[in-house]
Amino acid sequence: MTKDQGSNWLFDEFAHAGDEHLDPTYVRTYDRKAGTDPTADVALLRDLGLDTRATLVDLGAGTGAFALAAARFSGSVVAVDVSSAMLANLRAKLERLGSTNVTCVRAGFLTYQHAPETADFVYSRNALHHLPDFWKALALERIAAMLRSGGTLLLRDLVFSFAPGDAASTIEAWLAAAPPTSDHGWTRAELETHLRDEYSTYSWLLESMLERSGFEITSVSHSPSKVFGAYTAVKR
Repeated sequence: MTKDQGSNWLFDEFAHAGDEHLDPTYVRTYDRKAGTDPTADVALLRDLGLDTRATLVDLGAGTGAFALAAARFSGSVVAVDVSSAMLANLRAKLERLGSTNVTCVRAGFLTYQHAPETADFVYSRNALHHLPDFWKALALERIAAMLRSGGTLLLRDLVFSFAPGDAASTIEAWLAAAPPTSDHGWTRAELETHLRDEYSTYSWLLESMLERSGFEITSVSHSPSKVFGAYTAVKR
């Protein structure tokens, strides 16, 4: 979709980013709280062909932990996020490190514009759940459009792999394992907010969306908690 299409009814990603992600004070502590190590995902992309000729788009890049790590092995990286605070944090890191092949773009899944079929890889971690399923499907169609044939999507997110009838027991077990303070991750209260206000979906729904968008799912894994999913999907 372009900025003009659906201008009166387009889902506002900027309004649904989560207030904390727009707060500079929160963003300054985000890396420690998230504790995300991009090493394994970068290594996987390199095994799949990421090199200094490749264009990589990171959708929902946040403070850039993955984008910065991947940039060492990429021709160019586009770090896309709706949060100006997150991107300001990333730009400061880029300046400090002297990285020159990362471009920051303030946009979302539904508004980022990329030349068709010119991206080799798209990466997204813990961002797609900000969209309701109707909009997830459109976002995945847009991702497929920006990838070349044979291009790869790595998608990591909160994805429910349990049966709906097991929701109460599975979610309660997940919440019970949350840390008591936000210094070491997301607390029970924060996870409850996610469940109430954000849009994580079931694995069988997401997988259908991926396939209908023109992807072949080549790898999928689910966490023991049945709350997180990791997908590798190739554009047919």
